[in-house]
Formats: sequence, C-alpha cells, structure tokens
Amino acid sequence: MSLATNEPGVSARLDIDLGAVAANWRQLDAMHPGETAGVVKADAYGLGAVPVAQALAAAGCRSFFAAHLAEAVALRAALPQARIAVLNGVFGHDAAVFRAHGLIPVLSTLAEIAQWRAQARAAGRVLPCFLHLETGMNRLALPVADCAVLAADPTLLEGLRVDVVMTHLLAAEVPEDANNARQLALFSTLLRSFPGVKTSLANSSGMFLGAAFHTDLARPGAALYGLNPTPGAPNPMRPVVTLRAPILQIREVGPGESVGYNGVWRAARNSRIATVGVGYADGYHRSLTNSATACFDDTPVPLVGRVSMDLSTFDVTDTQARPGDWLTLLGPRHDADALAAQAQTNGYEILTSLGQRYQRRYFGA
Repeated sequence: MSLATNEPGVSARLDIDLGAVAANWRQLDAMHPGETAGVVKADAYGLGAVPVAQALAAAGCRSFFAAHLAEAVALRAALPQARIAVLNGVFGHDAAVFRAHGLIPVLSTLAEIAQWRAQARAAGRVLPCFLHLETGMNRLALPVADCAVLAADPTLLEGLRVDVVMTHLLAAEVPEDANNARQLALFSTLLRSFPGVKTSLANSSGMFLGAAFHTDLARPGAALYGLNPTPGAPNPMRPVVTLRAPILQIREVGPGESVGYNGVWRAARNSRIATVGVGYADGYHRSLTNSATACFDDTPVPLVGRVSMDLSTFDVTDTQARPGDWLTLLGPRHDADALAAQAQTNGYEILTSLGQRYQRRYFGA
C-alpha cells in the first residue's frame, strides 16, 4: 500500500525493526553452542549503536564489539553491565580511558600488550584483554612469530587476563574457499600457546560453516541487520531496514528528452518521472545511476538518470503514483544485498553509508 505524507520537512524515512534484530540474534545464538556476541561497530552498521545494542541486551546478548574507542565509550553509557571489546586496540590512545570505562582492548601487537601491561601495573590490578592472532587476513593481528615470542616468555602477559583469543576469517561467505580450512588449522595450532583460554573465530558467515567453526564466542554483525550470511542461498535472516522517500514532484517527459546530469538517460516514450529527496549525500550511491530499482506499492520502478547529491529520479509511468506518495528504496522486496548488487558493492557498504538526514524510526523492541 502506498503512503502519503503530510509531515513537513521529511525528505525520507528509515524504519529499523529492532524486534527483527533481536530475533536474528536469538536465531544465531540458538545455532551456536558458545556465547553469541553482538558486533555494533560503525554505529551498528549505520542503524544506531545505542538502540540496537539495547535491543540485543534485552534479548540476552552480554558481549559487544566496537571498532573504535569513542564508539565503545558511547556504548558503555547505555550498557553499564555489558562486556565491551574494542577491535582496534589501544594503539594511539590513552590506555587509562579503557580502564576508566571498563573496556576490553583487542591487542594485536607486542607493543600494545606492553602498553596494556603498563596500565595494569599503574592500576595495581589484573586487567582483561583479548588477543587477536594472524591467520591470513594480514591486517590487525599478532603475527605467528610474535605468538611464538609470547609462548616463549609468559612474563610478557603478567598482569593481564587473556579472556579470549580470536582471529578473523577472510572468506567465510564462500564455504568452499580453501582459506577457511587453512585458517582453522593455523588457529588451532596457535592456540596451543594459550591453553585453557576461550576462543573466538566465527563472524556472521562463519557461523554457517559448521561445528568446527563454533568456538566459545561468535561475533555476528551483518546477519543481525538482515544481510545474507549465505550468499547464493536464500537469506535465513529477518529483514531489518526499510527506507522510504516521498515523491517531491512528477514531471511529464517526452520521447528523446533526458533526465538528470549529463543526459545519461533519455525517455523512449512519454514518461512520468518522480523525483525523491535522496542522493549520494544520503548514502544512495552515485554508482546506482540507471541501475537501481525502487517500489511503488508492489510495482518495481527503475531509477533513471544520474543520482545526484540530494535527489534521485524514478520512472513511475506504469503506476498511479502522485506527488506525496512514497517510494520504497530499501525493503523486504528489494533489500540491501539486492541494492548492493546494483551498486557493484556489498550490503555492508549500503547500510553503513546510510546518512543522517533520514527521519529514523525504531520499532519492535
């Protein structure tokens, strides 16, 4: 059913189903024998870290991952009892801020370990940490040689309590990729240097790779927000996000007339072109030019012409759409993964690009 708006100043509306987020977490938690955390970095993939984390906590989630210190500090105010780990570690930060807010750094270098150990000495107590081991991603993580250094000199971890040893899968969304088995084998070997310590391996897609990848702590992110953790197969997760925009104007365009910058689309017939107030400044990517699809009621309507900073145009010729009616740019019939394919990117970038000009509405919590 189409919507009409009489709300002044609303250029577009982003509806976020917190009930679906919680249901997705419960579904993942039920299939994983260990603990299931919630990854809420990048403002919960663009959907709002605080409301999302509060919904996850209400569903039973007790551990959360942020990327940056500032993200974690803001999260702590909303979740005073949660375990919050900071993936990017303490490098470049005052380690005392981590301690003051009860945050757990994920340590990826010997220098970071020394920095956190110094903080433990200054505090006069044992401080918790996670260790991130390198198994093939070659980003932030302790190289294999440094793992050997730690194994040879246990004093390097004095004053620290290693709660979790983790690594990051580089191709979990491709089950047949040989890197999955290779990383699992290397991780298992490196764990011999950390007997009795809990482990964390699976991200969203990794949770679907089988029992061997089900360790003590899973770290789903994308799947919580409705992205498909099993590309090529039906999406097992509930949809979370709906993005709608009201039609600002409808123009009658004759055959041969162009629409938008540089005239990259021309009408082949008498056409009705609807303009909505969403553009690349709102995370609706310029690469969607002449390729995206929205919906009016249940009817697909193609994006025509170039996406501009604040506006996009759609061919609504075959509909009864009028100014003030709403087009659905993201929703169950055309989700972030589908839009990502049209933008030649991934669903992660679609969600994390969602701008701040949308009127955000949370429901279902």
